[in-house]
Amino acid sequence: MPTIDPNRVLRDLKHLRSIGAYKTGVHRPSLSPEHVQSLQWLKSELDTLGHRTVIDGIGNVFGFSGAAGKKLLAGSHLESQNRAGWLDGPLGVVYALEAARAVKTDPALAGTGVDVGAWCDEEGHFGSFLGSRSACGEVGEDEIDTARDRTNGVALREALKAAGFTGLKRETVAAANASGYVGYFEAHIEQGDWLEANNLKIGVVTSIVGITQMRITFSGVQNHAGTTRMAIRKDAGLAAAQFAVAVNESFPSLCGPRTVWTVGDIAFDPGSPSIIPGEAVMLFQFRDTDPAVHVRLEAEARRIAAEIDKGRCRVRVEVLRRTKPAAMADSFQSAIKAAADMRAPGKHTHMPSGAGHDAQVFANHMPSAMLFVPSIGGISHHWTENTSDEDIVLGAHVYCDAVGRMLKA
Repeated sequence: MPTIDPNRVLRDLKHLRSIGAYKTGVHRPSLSPEHVQSLQWLKSELDTLGHRTVIDGIGNVFGFSGAAGKKLLAGSHLESQNRAGWLDGPLGVVYALEAARAVKTDPALAGTGVDVGAWCDEEGHFGSFLGSRSACGEVGEDEIDTARDRTNGVALREALKAAGFTGLKRETVAAANASGYVGYFEAHIEQGDWLEANNLKIGVVTSIVGITQMRITFSGVQNHAGTTRMAIRKDAGLAAAQFAVAVNESFPSLCGPRTVWTVGDIAFDPGSPSIIPGEAVMLFQFRDTDPAVHVRLEAEARRIAAEIDKGRCRVRVEVLRRTKPAAMADSFQSAIKAAADMRAPGKHTHMPSGAGHDAQVFANHMPSAMLFVPSIGGISHHWTENTSDEDIVLGAHVYCDAVGRMLKA
C-alpha cells in the first residue's frame, strides 16, 4: 500500500492553520485574502508534485496527475466558517495531497494517480456547494451573477474580481469520469461526538444527509405593547413561538432515528420590547438521509403553518434549499473498511453523515466515499474544534491505504 509521511501531513495542516489564524482556529471566509493565500499554497504544493495545476474562475483548485491509467478524484475545501475550526475542510485536502504524493512514488501503483481538488465555498458564504457543483457542471453564469455573501452582501462577481479570478475558465471534472476516474474520495472530521463517545477511530460513511431549509414568515399587526388588549392582539412573535413548539412536539413521531431539526434564527419586526411584532421571520431546517422522512416532515411543517394561519396571523412557507441525501458507494465503503481493519481493528464503524459535504454533489456523477476521524468533544464550526495528532495520522494511513485499494480494484 502507498506510504504517507506523518510529519508532512501534520506540517501541512499546521501551516494552513497559520493562514487566517484566529485563537486556536481560523477565520478564512470564501475568497477572502486568507482563503486565496491557502489556494495559492495548495497550487504550489501540487506544482511541486508535478501535477498540472490551475485555479479556476469560481476559485476551485484542480491538480491533475496526468496518469494514463486509473485515477481517483480526491479533496475537500480550504475556506472556513467565520471564526471557526482549523480542520473542517483542510483535513480532506491535505489527505488527498498526501495520497497523491504517496501514489506517485509507489511502484505497485505505477500508471495510476490521484487528482486533487479544493472546492470553493463548501461552507456556503455565497451559495450552496458552489465549487463542487461548478466542477460537476451544475452552476450557470446567472447563479454567479446573483450570488452574494450572506454576511456582508458583497457580490460573488466582485469577490472573484478582488481574488484575481475574473475571466478564468471554470473547469469541470464530471465528464472526465468516462476517461479514467474510479470515483471521488473525501475525508473529514466527524463534526459530532459519536466516534469519540464510543472509543472509535474511523467512521466509514454510508450516506450524507439531505437538508430541507425553510423561511417561514408570520405576519400580524404591529401595535403598542402596553395598550393593546390580549384578546385582540395579532402577535407575529407569538405565532412563531407556537410553530417552534408544535414542530418539536410532532416531529418525533414522524422522524427517523437520526433526524435533526433546528430553528436557526427568528427576527422580529420592529424588535422592540414595547411593540407587538408585526412580523416574524424564522429560518428552519431539518436533516435526514431518507427522502421519505423529508417528505413527511415538510408536509407536517406546512400543516402546522396552515393551522396557525387560520388564527390571527398569516403564515407563508418558502423552501430556500433542498439537498438530496446521497448514498456512498458500497465498493468504496468496503475499501475503507478493509484499510481500517488493518490499521484500526475493532475501532471503526459504518455511520451516516449528519452534515453536508462536497461528496454528496460528486455522488450524483461518480461513485463516491467519505472517511471520518474523531472530533474532540464533538465540536465543530467553532475555533475550539480539534482532533488529536494521533487520530489525524491514523486517519491519513487508513485514507491512503483505501486509496490504494480503490485504484487497484
